Amino acid sequence: MRYPVTIVASLIGFLLCLYNSTGYDPHNFVFFMFSVPAWFADMIMDIHNVNVYFMYVLTIASYALLGYICDWTIARTKGKRRSYD
Repeated sequence: MRYPVTIVASLIGFLLCLYNSTGYDPHNFVFFMFSVPAWFADMIMDIHNVNVYFMYVLTIASYALLGYICDWTIARTKGKRRSYD
């Protein structure tokens, strides 16, 4: 099975973290809108006490996981479609 969605989703997560780390997102609006681990970290604890690099790793990993789930679903539906042919 190829993983094109996983690769693209991981790249999107990486670019999101890169954009946040460059300083062009001074109030972290974009990062907190699109980073799922940041949502949960903000609900559980004070976000100022969280290691930024840990949040970056979790963000990229969560995007990769979502991409893998999409790839798995696509492969599964293609497999079912081929069995009906």
